[in-house]
Amino acid sequence: MQGKVLPEPNAMTAVYAGIDVCKEWLDVDVPARTTRLRVSNDPCGRRRLKRELARLGVTRVVMEATGKYHRAAQRSLHAAGFAVALVDPLRARLFAKACGYLAKTDRIDARLLALMGEALEPTALPPPSEALLDLQELVNARTAATAERTALTNRRTAAQTAFLRAELDRRLKAVKSHLERLDTEIEKRIRTEPDLARRYTIVTSIPGIGAVTAAVLIANFAELGACSSKQAAMLAGVAPVACESGERIGHRAIKGGRMSVRNAIYMAALS
Repeated sequence: MQGKVLPEPNAMTAVYAGIDVCKEWLDVDVPARTTRLRVSNDPCGRRRLKRELARLGVTRVVMEATGKYHRAAQRSLHAAGFAVALVDPLRARLFAKACGYLAKTDRIDARLLALMGEALEPTALPPPSEALLDLQELVNARTAATAERTALTNRRTAAQTAFLRAELDRRLKAVKSHLERLDTEIEKRIRTEPDLARRYTIVTSIPGIGAVTAAVLIANFAELGACSSKQAAMLAGVAPVACESGERIGHRAIKGGRMSVRNAIYMAALS
């Protein structure tokens, strides 16, 4: 191209692989090696994946956070020495649109995740411990049970039929018992893990934060204590985001962040 000097290939440049994860399959794309493959999302498939990535000289892997289906692959690749970066699915989709890709397939997603890694170099972090993942599951189950209790209580208040009121009373009693068992198990999990117990002690020393809020922060805000105050505010979704252009200074409002964390600290602030 006129007026441009193309850079020479650098042997030390990181080779990225993008992996689109689903329950059954892992779609892999390595643009630098013009290679695509699909492996099963099971131990056999993950062994084959590691062999292929090592053969291709891949050093960094980018995949979306998919709730739970990515966990085994992330843990296996990290243990094998690959740097694995998890990215938010919305951020990955916005990157695809910015690149002009409107179609969405597993193969396209895998390729764009690799290109996103090359362009943005997302931070690779080790996978969370099994103890923390178990605590997250229990805390999220408690949040869901609390929402169910609220819905049942509202229905019980509005119910006119005696039979329906009795049915709702039985369900409320069952949900209350379920919440009590969850609280007991969450407390036990935190108490038996030294790292979680230490974080729990620190968090509950803050005025207004009790056992429930502390469990949410420990489970869903693992970065707390390892990031700056501004980063923590953005992750929690409580930082006012600027909206300015030219001479216009718009209204700043919070957006994004983790809803469960934001809800928990809101209740703590009210108290």
